[in-house]
Amino acid sequence: MTVLFRKHKQLEAQIDEYLDLVVQGGLLFKQGVKLYLQGRLEEFETRLQQLQEMEEKGDELRRHIETKLYLRTLIPESRGDVLGLLESSDKVLNRITETLLQISVEIPDIPDDLDPLYNDLAEYAISTVEGMVKAIRAYFRDLTSVRDNINQVLFYRKETNKTAENFKRAVFRRELRLSHKIHLRYFAYHAELIAEEAEDVCDRLSIATIKRYI
Repeated sequence: MTVLFRKHKQLEAQIDEYLDLVVQGGLLFKQGVKLYLQGRLEEFETRLQQLQEMEEKGDELRRHIETKLYLRTLIPESRGDVLGLLESSDKVLNRITETLLQISVEIPDIPDDLDPLYNDLAEYAISTVEGMVKAIRAYFRDLTSVRDNINQVLFYRKETNKTAENFKRAVFRRELRLSHKIHLRYFAYHAELIAEEAEDVCDRLSIATIKRYI
């Protein structure tokens, strides 16, 4: 049931479209990582280009939504929270894009036997993003399910951290140059940052939800 946007269907549709872009960006990231690990670099670069185009489209749509919220004085009681959620979600999409871009630029040499672990790391990180988007949608439509979706994000954030730790332990316990180990740790850390950004959005969302109940 639509609660917040009962009288603003067009705005609701645009925010839904923006959130769709965040989800699609996460899917492109997962595909990109998988292609990179498989050595299919041409296809990987195609996914990166698609992700960059999606990020640009998301930025444009977000700015359009923000302008509409300000100029038309829509949902004044919740406008600040909605703007904050959009801006913090944009940071998540930016982080996703930046991480895949850095893989393209720096070409990390991940040992073949660690490919599954790094792929799991990417999967868990994006699962936090998908849960974040579900929680935001619930904020607009069904406040009672926000908490469940936030708990899903917290679960996958922990799984991301555990997998990143396992990956880094495996890296630092093998015969590699120290510079190589540090380089690989960097890419595990940036996958963790995706999950951290998604959790930060949910922290903001928890406060916004409480305010809607008051």
